Amino acid sequence: MLQRTASVPRTRVRPGRITLATLVLVALLAVSAVLAAAVGQYPIPAGEVVPGILRTLHLAPADPAHLLADRVLTGVRLPRVALAVLVGAALAAAGTLMQAVFANPLADPSVVGVSSGAALGASFGVVSGVATVGTWTTPALAFCTGLATTLAVYLLSRSGGRTEVVTLVLTGIAVNAFAGAGIALMTFLADQQAREQIVFWQLGSVNGALWSEVLVALPVIAIGLAGSVTLTRSLDLLALGERPARHLGVDVERLRVVAIVLVALLVGIGVAFTGIVAFVGLVVPHLMRMLIGPAHGPLLLTSTLGGGALVLVADTVARSLVPNADLPLGLLTSLVGGPFFFWLLRRTRRRSGGWA
Repeated sequence: MLQRTASVPRTRVRPGRITLATLVLVALLAVSAVLAAAVGQYPIPAGEVVPGILRTLHLAPADPAHLLADRVLTGVRLPRVALAVLVGAALAAAGTLMQAVFANPLADPSVVGVSSGAALGASFGVVSGVATVGTWTTPALAFCTGLATTLAVYLLSRSGGRTEVVTLVLTGIAVNAFAGAGIALMTFLADQQAREQIVFWQLGSVNGALWSEVLVALPVIAIGLAGSVTLTRSLDLLALGERPARHLGVDVERLRVVAIVLVALLVGIGVAFTGIVAFVGLVVPHLMRMLIGPAHGPLLLTSTLGGGALVLVADTVARSLVPNADLPLGLLTSLVGGPFFFWLLRRTRRRSGGWA
């Protein structure tokens, strides 16, 4: 009975579309990575990207004529490409979890306060000048306060051993407002240089990415993604409704807790290194759901690939659009995500019989 009922959410799976979407996204991600590595103030021919990587790894003979290009490629471009892909994948996976847990395509990781909490921690680090762990202090503070904010939202929304979705959302709004006030206070107290750092950090950027940051983010995001994969079957059952899911053996409360912790982990580590990159967790999962259906296994896979590709493309445009300038990454994702969100609201409203 359990297996027959559990397959209900998967009846709308479109295997052909899933395979096609996965292949297209993998190809898009690969092409975007090559172009991102080639484009910049020091242009590198796209055809030299792979050979340059091979030469750096000593898998091809060294070429003195390409020494400078290889150093730019492996020391500047590739860490940025890697971090952009990791952060995009993490944000999209977090958005997939949030929309599943809230059963709402308008849900976004910012609901649980992780982004605003991380921003508050980063702002405090910039203003106070604390350097407990050197240059890692601001990312560390952002990550820890993001997790702490999420934990606070969860604990404050619990009542009688349970967490209602509506209460969680309202608590998140209140905590986000409090964090916003804290950020405003930090900005007011900061000097001009620190104020500029806070503002720029909130706009998001992968400029100046380092391999050390990639190596820190990679295992954390890998753990978050692996944990998300283990939840996909339970999320499919939750899509039937809370009561049917409980009858089928799903511990809904535990599922929500684990999902929210994973969201905090994925978003927290991304925000810690890149600042706030808006709308990725909202736009990508919803687009993938429209393309391939609601089954959470394929949805998580395609959203992860799509998120990585979106942030990578946005970052490439951000550093190429204006000569000798590096536009904030969050600015471009907001320019795309804002109109999409408005369209999504109109589409949802039309389906419910409201205004057109």
